[in-house]
Amino acid sequence: MELKSRFMEANDVYKIITSDLDETLLRKDGSISQQNIDAIAQATARGVKFVPNTGRNFLTVQPLLKQLGLAQQAGEYVISFNGGAVIENQGNRVVLSNEMPYAEAKRVFELFTEFDVDVHVYTLDHLYIYRPREDDEAYLQTRGVAFTEFDGNFSQFKDDHVMKVIAMNPDMTVRRAANDRIQAEFADINTAYSSGIYIEVNHGGVDKGNAILELGEQLGVSADEIMAIGDNDNDLPMLRKVGLPVSVQNGIPAVKEVATYVTPHDYECGVADAINKFVLNN
Repeated sequence: MELKSRFMEANDVYKIITSDLDETLLRKDGSISQQNIDAIAQATARGVKFVPNTGRNFLTVQPLLKQLGLAQQAGEYVISFNGGAVIENQGNRVVLSNEMPYAEAKRVFELFTEFDVDVHVYTLDHLYIYRPREDDEAYLQTRGVAFTEFDGNFSQFKDDHVMKVIAMNPDMTVRRAANDRIQAEFADINTAYSSGIYIEVNHGGVDKGNAILELGEQLGVSADEIMAIGDNDNDLPMLRKVGLPVSVQNGIPAVKEVATYVTPHDYECGVADAINKFVLNN
């Protein structure tokens, strides 16, 4: 009730801003501009929630949360694993978990190994990679993402919580073929492309959009009171389900088509553009 009361006192139309990270809020080197930091700080000072909504593990988002003043804060949240988990920042408490059934995750992994990709297996608190590629390692390093290489024995995850399985190859032809193979095997599963190099797989019905709506429901915030900002394929579910869908200038055509507003700038300060226009009225 306290959270809802605080929201009702705000005059802003949008009570939650949820944003993708890589290539939306963050530059290509993983850093964030001062313009974006300042705009987010002004919005949160008004009681508006800023919820990072990412495919990454919430643990890798902690340095960013510190920059934004949201680390270890009660009543502040991160959505991780493309909607696989909603985490309260204080104590990294799991509010919602939508993991993959073991048999499903295992089969996705097996299918991915048929292609020229490396394969990521995300558990709730760790990342494992089978056949890590040098270009993937270089990309992860810019994001401060650590991982453990494993030998492909998927049975080690039988008693763990697998949140998602993804594959990496910069060649879209390879990623599209892998996606087609996954879709042909499963009647109900969620696949999406991200960062121009990944194909990501979650359990059916698990996506960034459903996760932010579920969090909004817990906080007494309707879809119409949520702004979502993204750039890529895996952002489409949240953009389609909120009151104000925003694409940064570098968004892919499908994202710009769904968006109500396309920012004049890219990831350098596109998030700030949207916050200034629709929350701060600058």
